[in-house]
Parts: sequence; C-alpha cells; structure tokens
Amino acid sequence: MSIQAENNTHTILRAEGFACPSCVAKIEKQLGRLDGVDAVKVHFASSRIEVDHDGQKTSVDDLVAAVAKAGYKSKPSTF
Repeated sequence: MSIQAENNTHTILRAEGFACPSCVAKIEKQLGRLDGVDAVKVHFASSRIEVDHDGQKTSVDDLVAAVAKAGYKSKPSTF
C-alpha cells in the first residue's frame, strides 16, 4: 500500500523471514541507504515495514529489492 502526497510517498511492506529483533536494524540500514528515503520504521512483531520516500526517486520495487538485499522477502501491503 502506498499513499502519495506530491512526491512524498508512504509505503507499507509486509516482510517474511524475521527471526530476531536484529533483523530490524539490517532492513532499516538497507532501506535508509536508498536515495529519496526519508524515514524507515520496521515493526518486528507484525513484520510490517513503513517507509516515507520520494516516489520519483525510489519506487516500491526499489524498496522490495533493498529488503531482499538485507536477506528478507517482502511485498507491498494490500491493506
């Protein structure tokens, strides 16, 4: 799910494979490296990832790829 205002987009991803709270830091670090990402919040208990980003610079596919680079599967939330 993405909510967009001008170029600012709030995207929610659902992730798979969380095994411990250290996963949070790995994902936040990878997503934070992307150009256009303003804020990242990973919710360990619900496996939800919230990202505020510039939708013109960083696509949802870029976000999913960054999570994969951290070693986890993710997909856009449908709710």
